[in-house]
This record gives sequence, structure tokens and C-alpha cells, in this order.
Amino acid sequence: MRFVRTIELLFAAVVALAVSTAALAGDAAIRFRTDENQDKSLPWYQPVKGEFPPEGSAHCIKGELIWVDHAERELHLRVDRDDSQGAGVQDLPLLLTMLPYGSIEYNGQPAALQDIPLGTHLHTWCYPTDPDDKRPPIARRHQRISPEANFRQCTRIEDDFSFHTRRNQVWRVEDVDHQTMQLTATLLVDGQPEDNAKRFGLLESTVVYQGHGFGTLASIQPGQQVQMNLTWATLYGPGRVFHIWLDPESRELARDRQRRRHHDHIRQRGIPGWVDAVDDEASTVTVTFFDGIDISLLESLDDIVPEPLGWPTSGGAKDDEKPKGTLAVARSTLMTYEPLNDRKGGNILKTNQVPVVPGCCGVQIQLQCGLLLEGYRPGEIVRFFPASWEFVALPSEEQFFGRE
Repeated sequence: MRFVRTIELLFAAVVALAVSTAALAGDAAIRFRTDENQDKSLPWYQPVKGEFPPEGSAHCIKGELIWVDHAERELHLRVDRDDSQGAGVQDLPLLLTMLPYGSIEYNGQPAALQDIPLGTHLHTWCYPTDPDDKRPPIARRHQRISPEANFRQCTRIEDDFSFHTRRNQVWRVEDVDHQTMQLTATLLVDGQPEDNAKRFGLLESTVVYQGHGFGTLASIQPGQQVQMNLTWATLYGPGRVFHIWLDPESRELARDRQRRRHHDHIRQRGIPGWVDAVDDEASTVTVTFFDGIDISLLESLDDIVPEPLGWPTSGGAKDDEKPKGTLAVARSTLMTYEPLNDRKGGNILKTNQVPVVPGCCGVQIQLQCGLLLEGYRPGEIVRFFPASWEFVALPSEEQFFGRE
């Protein structure tokens, strides 16, 4: 029941903020260059520390995941070919670093970089390189670099499954030729064809999901409405089928499996956010949580908060009745230092609803800490651990302690 009330409150906040979000998007179109507004006299939006970006201000780049450092939240993307590229700059890699509030989706659910197999075709939204990032771009073929080399700060990643599902799109199989290993499919938007049919390659290793198990290439039949993740996209036509889900049951199973993996990931590493304010006298820290988490994880807050999210939890309750949690200091990559010992906290005084904008899930807490750490400063990154969660020590490669 509490969880239902939480979702209702958050949904109401989204509706109430729709107008202001639209205004932000319009404002971004005026002040900044965007994919929709290609006025080259305007600058691209440059992320500002401690501020969430305007809606629609990021540049979309598509490509294939070819390298990943999940602990540092960095990846290499082999950028898709398009008509604007000369032959000498096709297929070049791009180094991307996830912004602290950058979100990742895989199989229609929040994810981490380590969840996505190498070779998966991705849709990314990026901002220009941080001026303080002095690393040279990745160079290949006589020091040539990708035309997208100036865009390194990534705010969102989706695989094809997530990209099309979020837009209510699905592929309809028109034909399967097992001799030539070709699949012909049409993209449907709200049940209607969006474009002409495309021909994709099939592989002996193409993973086929059907019902609650696996199918085979022979299971793919004309008329089926499917979702696909591609690989080698644009190298040989539209791409080759990496994974294919033949029916709603298999897609829901994939979403559920990824949702559970995401829950484990966050419970083991904490809910990421940044510090909005610190009151030294009251020993309180105000934290806003980032986007890219399953909102049902915040049910853990309801389990220990006497009132639903958005209501003050102070007002006479005894300290041992107040919700509790701890904050671990983190880097911009969301990597913590040594969370086993580097966590302080105490009572959650209140939870607030804040604007749901890109990068922000709309939930903020104020935590009263027994001791304020140096890293508890406005704009700095932290991870929050509700007291009801069992703490698990992370592997050493995911801790920054000892790397300084």
C-alpha cells in the first residue's frame, strides 16, 4: 500500500512538472544548438556541476559497444556510418564517460555498463567534452579521429530493445531466408509501418528467446512482432541480429531478469545522488537522487518512513522510530572509496519531491548525520544506503581506496 501511494505521488509530480519541463526544452532549443535546431551559431549545452541539464539538449550518437571499463563508467563506441562521413573517418571509436547522473537502460530496464554485452548496438545522448578533460581523442588510421570526437560526456544509453520499446515500436517479421541467412522486417509505430522493410543478417550464434526459454532460428516466422538487439550495425546493411525476442512473454522475462539484476547492483552499491545543501550546525545533508534507478527501490524508504514520500517524518517521533540510513562519499564515476568504513549517517528527517528532469528521479532526502565527512559538500557525489538494506563489501576493483 505504501509503495502504491509513493508511485501515485511521484506520478502526480511528473504531471505537474510537464509544463515546466516543456518550457525547459523550448528554452534549450533557443539558447543552445540541438539535434532539432542545427543553428551552428549556437553553442552546444555544456554540463554544469550541480545542475541537471535541460530536456532535449544532448546530441544523439549511435554506435556499437566495443570496450568498457565498468568501474570508471567509461566505454568505447564504434560510431555508426552515415552520409555525412567520408570513407576515411568511418567506423572510428569514440571515448565516452558517463556523467554522474547519466542513466543506462538494457532490455527496457535500468542497467549498469557491465550488464551490456560487447558488440551490442547502442543509442547514446552526449554533451561536448569537459574543458578540464585533457585526454586526446582515440586516433586510428593515420591519426584520424571520429567526427563525433568532441562529444564525450554521456547522459543516457539505451540498447535497441529499450530504444524501440520506449517509443512503442516493434519489428514485424516479413520474411526469413535460412539459406541466405537474411531476415526482412518492418518497424511498426503504434501498429503502423514507419518505413520500408529492412533486411538484417542472421548469425548461427543469434540468440533466440521464445516464451520462457530459448528458440532456434527456425522459430522465427513471418508475422511475428519482435524486438531485436543488433550488432555490426551499418557495417553490412542495417546490421546483424545479435539477440531477438519473439513474443511478449520472452520480452517480459528479459525485463524482469534485468530489473532483478539492477536491484542487486544498487542494493550492493547504494543509491547515487549529489549533495544539494549542508547545514553544519544542524549536522544535516540534503541529497537528490539521480535518474536511472528503478523507482520501486525507493519502497525501501517507505518501509522505514512512517509517512509516504513527500511528507515530513519529523514532528515528535522518537529517534529510534525515525528512518535511518548512511551516506558514502563517491567520485563522479559513482565509485566509492571504502564504503565499509567510509559511511556516516543517522536519521532521515524528511523526504521531498523535486522536479523530475533529465538526470533526476524526483526524490530528495534530508539526512541528519552523526559526523559530517569532508566529501559532504554541495555538488559532490554520494551513495545512500537505507538502514534496512544489508551491507555487502565490494570487490577491491570497485573501490577507490588505495588508488589515490
